[in-house]
Amino acid sequence: MNLPKGYKEKVANALIEQRANYGGTDAAYARLMDLNVSVFSRIKTQIKEGVDELDKLVSNSQWVALGRKVGVTLRETNWVPVETDVFVMIREDIMFCKDYSKSRIFVDNCGIGKTFAAKYIAKKEKNVFYIDATQCSTKIELIKALARAVGLEVRCRSKLKDLKEDTKYYLSSVLDRPVMIIDEAGALDKDALGIIQEYWNATEDFCGWYLMGANALRSKIERGVSHDHTYYAELFSRFSEKFSKIVPKDEASRIAFYKKLIRDVLSANMEDKKDLDRLVNQCLIVDKETGTISGLRRAQSILLLHSN
Repeated sequence: MNLPKGYKEKVANALIEQRANYGGTDAAYARLMDLNVSVFSRIKTQIKEGVDELDKLVSNSQWVALGRKVGVTLRETNWVPVETDVFVMIREDIMFCKDYSKSRIFVDNCGIGKTFAAKYIAKKEKNVFYIDATQCSTKIELIKALARAVGLEVRCRSKLKDLKEDTKYYLSSVLDRPVMIIDEAGALDKDALGIIQEYWNATEDFCGWYLMGANALRSKIERGVSHDHTYYAELFSRFSEKFSKIVPKDEASRIAFYKKLIRDVLSANMEDKKDLDRLVNQCLIVDKETGTISGLRRAQSILLLHSN
């Protein structure tokens, strides 16, 4: 496997940059990245001293895996991050959870940049961790994902009870004001969603929790509460018994919201803005039956087609 010139240096620099935002030890951070701690130490030395011997430390396939973990891609893109209204609200929510070790739930429409914002903030802020629940939808998978997120070693013979207790200890006693973001939380089955309450109880006043999702998450919690499923009601109470959202309900305000959101993102990513209004209107497609409005995924696709 051949890698582009400068790719390994870019990954190595991202590794070191993100290490500064992790409050655990070098050994724990190395485990988080599936690296031997001595190899991580040598990577730091290589970058600091400017020695071009990164080829000798890990294989190309491992560099690609590391690049995936730190958000460096093989294909370069010039997509500029934009602090949209959605981004600002999610950042304020997450930083509130971090500063005061509180918990919130953000539930809103798809395609407004929720996931992008959460991943970006997790990369830039200290001890803010991101988990995609679609990749760990069961109780066992979630326990392992939470352990890996804080840098604990998860082996095939690891006991789930030990993983849970070690993760709780790390979040409540080792890391300084951590926040655990669980995106697409509607994908969690009832046992996985219910076990978050156990972690919340064990880390109260020491760790913030931030659940994110779309209508599936709202429906799952509201249905659980209305059917008197005890742990749903108890979990919801721990998350202030309300959902944060930003997209307006009435159609006129909703269209104005999407128009501004798409304009903000396209404007920052276009050098020549003569076609900006046309592209914004091209992105705004309203489904007459459902009232759904197309979001940023369509906007990015249209901009790519326009650029080519």
